[in-house]
Amino acid sequence: MLRNYFKIGWRNLLKNKSLFAINIFGLAMGIATCLVIMLFVVDELSFDRYNTKADQIVRVVLRGKVNGEVIKEAISMAPIGPTLANEFPEVLQATRIRSFGFPKIKYNNNSFRTGKFAFVDPNFFEVFTLPLLAGDSKTALIQPNTVVITQNQAELYFGDEDPLNKVIDFADNGEQFKVTGVMANVPANSHFHFDFFASTTGLPDSKVDDWLTSRYYNYLLLNKGANLKAIESKLPGIIAKYMGPQVSQMGMTFEKFKENGNDIGLFLQPITEIHLHSDFSSTSQLEAGGNLKTVYIFGAVAIFMLLIACINFMNLSTAGATRRNKEIGVKKVLGSQRKQLVYQFLTESFISAIVSMVIAALLIVVSLPLFNQLSDKTLQLEFLISPIVLSALASLVVLITLLAGGYPAFYLSSIKPITALRNKTANTPRNKSIRSGLVVFQFVISAALILAIIIVNQQMRFIQDKEVGYDRSQMIVLRESFLLGNRENAFRNQLMNDPRIESITRSAFVPAGPTDNSMSSLYPGNDHEAIRRTILYNIDSKYIPTMGMTLLNGRNFSESPKVDSLNIIINETAVKVFGFGKTPIGQTLTDGRKRQLTVIGVVKDFHFRSLHESIDPLIMANSPYGGMIIRAKTKEIAGLISSIEEKWKSYHVSEPFSYALLDELYNETYMAEQKMGTILKGFGLLTIFVACMGLFGLVTFTAEQRIKEIGIRKVLGANVSQIVSLLSQDLIILVGVSFVIAFPLGYYLMNMWLEDFAYKIEISWWVYVVSGMTTLFIAFFTMSFKTVRSALANPVDSLRTE
Repeated sequence: MLRNYFKIGWRNLLKNKSLFAINIFGLAMGIATCLVIMLFVVDELSFDRYNTKADQIVRVVLRGKVNGEVIKEAISMAPIGPTLANEFPEVLQATRIRSFGFPKIKYNNNSFRTGKFAFVDPNFFEVFTLPLLAGDSKTALIQPNTVVITQNQAELYFGDEDPLNKVIDFADNGEQFKVTGVMANVPANSHFHFDFFASTTGLPDSKVDDWLTSRYYNYLLLNKGANLKAIESKLPGIIAKYMGPQVSQMGMTFEKFKENGNDIGLFLQPITEIHLHSDFSSTSQLEAGGNLKTVYIFGAVAIFMLLIACINFMNLSTAGATRRNKEIGVKKVLGSQRKQLVYQFLTESFISAIVSMVIAALLIVVSLPLFNQLSDKTLQLEFLISPIVLSALASLVVLITLLAGGYPAFYLSSIKPITALRNKTANTPRNKSIRSGLVVFQFVISAALILAIIIVNQQMRFIQDKEVGYDRSQMIVLRESFLLGNRENAFRNQLMNDPRIESITRSAFVPAGPTDNSMSSLYPGNDHEAIRRTILYNIDSKYIPTMGMTLLNGRNFSESPKVDSLNIIINETAVKVFGFGKTPIGQTLTDGRKRQLTVIGVVKDFHFRSLHESIDPLIMANSPYGGMIIRAKTKEIAGLISSIEEKWKSYHVSEPFSYALLDELYNETYMAEQKMGTILKGFGLLTIFVACMGLFGLVTFTAEQRIKEIGIRKVLGANVSQIVSLLSQDLIILVGVSFVIAFPLGYYLMNMWLEDFAYKIEISWWVYVVSGMTTLFIAFFTMSFKTVRSALANPVDSLRTE
C-alpha cells in the first residue's frame, strides 16, 4: 500500500516538472544555506570549549581610565596570577602566557622562523586541555629552558627522529631549549595558537614584582561554581595593596591618583567569552577575535532563509494543488475515501521534502570549501551527521510535510465532488490575508538584506578612500632586513642606487599590518598627576617624508640619532591631550626614566590602527631599529621586488627574502569586514532568489484563481498590459508595504554594526531609494514571467467549460 502511494505520488509530481523542480530546488537552497551558516555559527560559539574545565577558566583583564585615556587590555601584569592564587581560596591554579612572536629556531643545519613562540608556566597543561602525544604534561616544563612543541613543528625539525630530549637553538638570543614534550596542534577554535610552549621558570621578568608593566596573559582555574562577581569585588583591594605603593613611588599617592578621577581595575573574563565578547585594544589581544554582531546577522539570515524557503515550498505546493480539483472530484466519485486522498497528498509532500534534503546535502558538499575559503574557516561536514543535526533535519522533513501537504490533504480532500468538478475552491479573505502576510514577510527580509549589502559596500569603500594621513601606494615593507646585521647599511646603499627607488626609511613601526608596539608613560613638564600612556614610534629622519606624512609645525629629526636623542615629534592628538595649545614646540614631556624630552615638531594625525579605533596620542623618537620601508618611483613594482630579492640573496642570508606591500597590509586590516561583506552578498542574493521563487508561486496561485476572470476580461477587450497590471498591482503594493518594516529594521541593525567603527559613513536617504527600487524591480521582473504568460493565454482555453 505504501509503495503504491509513493509510485502515484512520484508520478503526480512529475506531471508538472517545472513547478516540482522550482519547489524542491528552492527548499534545497534554503536548507543548504541555513546549514552552512549554522556550521559557521556553531564554530564561532564553540571557541575554547574544547577545554574540559572551560566553565572554570577565566582570564584576568585590565580596565580603567587614566587622565582621560580609556584602558581596555587583555594583557596584564606578571604578578597578578601568582598573587591571586595565594590570596583567594577560590583560585585552584593560576597560569600565564607570554607571547614571543616568531623567533628563529635552529636544529642541526636547519633553521626556520615559522613557529609562534610563547613562554608559559609549568602548570599550563593542567589548566588547558592540550594533551601531549609524547612526554609528561605535569613535569615537561618544570625545568628552565624546556619546551613543548606541536606535532607539526616536530615533523618539520626532526622528521622521523624522536624529538624528546633533543636541543634546539633560540638563534635570536643564543639560548638553547630541550624538547620535553610533543603535543597535538592547538585546536582551530582556540583564542591562541602557538607552536612552541617554553617554560617561564628561567624567564627573569616572570618573577619581578612589577605592577605597572603589562607583559603577561593571566588565567585562573576557579572552584567549580565559583561566584565571579564575589571574586571581582575583592580585586580593588588587591590593586590598592600591591599597585598602590608602586604608584606612590612615581611622585603621587595612590589616594591622590584616585581623587583625580583615575581608576585601574582588574576583571575576570570567562574563557568561553574571549572570542566573541572582547572589546580590548587590538595590540593587547593574542589574536583577533570574532564579531558577535556578525554571528547574530548570519544566524538571523539562516533562520529567515529557512523560513522563506519553507513558506515558498508551501505556497508552490498549494498553487500546484489548486489545479487538481477536478482530479479530486473524479476520485471521490469513483469511491476514493478522504483518508486515501490525505495520505496521497502527504506522501507527495514527503517525497518533495526528501528530494530537497538530498539536493541540499549535495549543495553543501559543493559549497562548503568555497565558504571555508571566504570565511577563513575549516568547517567539517562531520557536524552534519551528528545525532542532534540529523534529528533536527528529520523533524524538519516531518514539519514541512505536514505544513506543505496540510492544505491539499485536509482541505481539498474535504470538498464535495460537485464543487471539485466545477473547479471551485474557496478563496476566503483569511487565505488572502495569510498569503499577503507571507509576501510582506519575504520582502521585508529581501529589502533589509539589499539595504545591508549597500551599506556594507559603502563602509568598505569609505575605508578604501579615506585619507589616513600617509601615502600607502607604491610602498614596500621589508620587516626582516635587520637579519642582515652589520651588512644592512650596505644593502640599503645598494638599494638607494636603484633609480626606481625614491627613498628608504628604517623602522619596525608600520601603520598597517604587523608592526612593533611600544608604549611610554609621559607627563608634561613636572606635572606628575597628568601622566598618560602614549604610543611610541622609533623612527629615523627619513620616516616622515618617505611615508608621505605632513609635518605641521617645527622640524624633522636630523640624520644623526645622537643629535636628537632627547627630542621628540608628536601628533596633533598628543598636543591636545597634553594641553600644549598653539605653542607645542619647545614644550617638554617627562618619561619613566625622568628624562626631559623636548618637542621639536608636530606631525599631522595619521591612522596607525584600524578605523575601528580613534587616533591616540603618539610620540616619535629618533631611535630607529627593525626593518626597512621603501618608497618606489616606478609602478612596475614586481620588477623592482625581483631586483631587491636578488640583492638580498647576494648576501647569502639563511633567512628567505620576505616583503609586503603597504597598500595590501592596509586592506588586510579589514579582511574580516571584507569577507563578511562578500558572504553577506552571497547569502543575500540567495535569499532574494528564493523569495522571488515564492513570489512566483503566489503569482501562479493568483493566476490559477483568476483564470476565468482573465478570460472574460480579454473577451471584453482588455489588453495585455491591463491584465499584467491587474495581476501585479496587489503584490506590488504588498512589496511596498514591506519597506515600511524593512527600512527601520535595516537601519537599526546596520547602525549597530557601524558602531564598531570609530570612523564611519552616515546612512544617506538615497540608500533607501536604491534598495526600494531594486526590490521593486526584482519583484516585478519575477512576476512578469507568469503575468505576461497569463495575459497572452487564449481566453477560449479558460472559458471552454463555461
